[in-house]
Amino acid sequence: MVLTPRLDLRQTQSLVMTPQLQQAIKLLQFSSLELAAYVDSQLEQNPLLERDDFADTPENGAESPAVEPAANAADGEPLFVDTAVDGSHTEDFLDLDFSDNLFDADHADGSFGSSDPLGAGGWQGRGGSFEDYDASTDDIGCGAISLRDHLAGQLAMEINDPIDRIIGANLIDMLDQAGYLIGDIGQVAEALGCGIDRVEAVLARVQEFEPTGVFARSLAECLRLQLDERGWIDDAMLKLLQNLEAVGRRDWSALMRLCGVGGEQLQKMVAQIRALNPKPALVFDYVVAQPMIPDVLMRQQPGGGWIVELNSETLPRVLVNNRYHAQVCRNISRREEKQYVNECLQSANWLVKSLHQRATTILKVATEIIRQQQDFFVSGVESLKPMVLRDIAEAIGMHESTVSRVTSNKFMATPRGIFELKYFFTHAIGGSAGGDAHSAESVRWRIKKMIDAELSNAILSDDSLAEALQKQGIDVARRTVAKYREAMRIPSSVQRRREKGAAL
Repeated sequence: MVLTPRLDLRQTQSLVMTPQLQQAIKLLQFSSLELAAYVDSQLEQNPLLERDDFADTPENGAESPAVEPAANAADGEPLFVDTAVDGSHTEDFLDLDFSDNLFDADHADGSFGSSDPLGAGGWQGRGGSFEDYDASTDDIGCGAISLRDHLAGQLAMEINDPIDRIIGANLIDMLDQAGYLIGDIGQVAEALGCGIDRVEAVLARVQEFEPTGVFARSLAECLRLQLDERGWIDDAMLKLLQNLEAVGRRDWSALMRLCGVGGEQLQKMVAQIRALNPKPALVFDYVVAQPMIPDVLMRQQPGGGWIVELNSETLPRVLVNNRYHAQVCRNISRREEKQYVNECLQSANWLVKSLHQRATTILKVATEIIRQQQDFFVSGVESLKPMVLRDIAEAIGMHESTVSRVTSNKFMATPRGIFELKYFFTHAIGGSAGGDAHSAESVRWRIKKMIDAELSNAILSDDSLAEALQKQGIDVARRTVAKYREAMRIPSSVQRRREKGAAL
């Protein structure tokens, strides 16, 4: 074989990801907030782009033919999906519980696990309390004061010694978001060149600050400070605080033996702990949750079927100022300047086209999801069908990756609540005796429903739940039931039996 240079002519095909194509793909997977931020950045960079805030009120009362709107399809007539419904779904809305579980007593640094030592209810309220902690607007204010500012003000009023104030300021800097003291106080003593006894004395004083429970080094100490302030501390309560892990296991018999109290007294003590705030600092460093704005709106049509439309509030409306482009082109002569202006015009037009394509694709995907999951909107989560991205992609003639990008971080407002589009995609669980497949989400809902309805003298084990589901035509194994139960943070049958048996 002779190695010599030569010239060959070959013809090949390849897919090139142009910047415009990359932009279109990027816009497709953006959430509404990310899209708004991206459009704002483009408005700053491209002089030919404008926002159509005043599109309905032309300047000087004249028409503006040089301005072209973006995404006209998003403002067109709503799309009608003809699906037969009986109208009964309006009386049975889906009720979802997103409450977190309680603490893990093994975490002395203020971190909290998944066990629920005090029964149902979870951490609710803005301060992270066991029940509905009433964090008033006076406590939270308007966000003008933080936890550290609040504690620094108390430090200046309560402690006069300058050295103790420096120690207190260092202790404030060691607080985490929940108000727990992280780190070793010995490091503070070493850094400031003072005795550890003096640091502990200052720590005891600052632990009296408001909100009660801050500067605690463990969950038990945080609860003890609050109980001491309310006058609820005694030997039995101290024993209970020392055995919070037994509370997490709902080992009531062992707790009654350790605390030396009866069932009614233990119930009262647990109720007192549940009235406390395990994260006292969150009342001040409170971040207001942004409301979830749906991208797709869905409502029932009076004559039957569904009306599906895009939410105009989440669609940024962008205009291309052709008049300004023509004016600039008349006043420039350099080739580089003309090339820059033409690139800006091309980029602006492509952004308009991409926004229109994004809106059309979202509406098309959401419509097909409603068609395939219409039983869910009529009967509830029990009727949710198993569905994968390929089912939607084949129905609308798109690629699975496109459907995946469309359904990411997109939400739809339905008569049963606001759901992410990804929620409707669940894998299938086979039916017993060759029956129809069931959605994994509907199986989880059935498990939760059976556990909520169980009696104190008839607690259902994972095996019993699997047998019950088999009778309902769902072929599911015991380990699958256990996995779904743990994912929903439902205690085991042993823990539920202890809880309901003690009537707590």
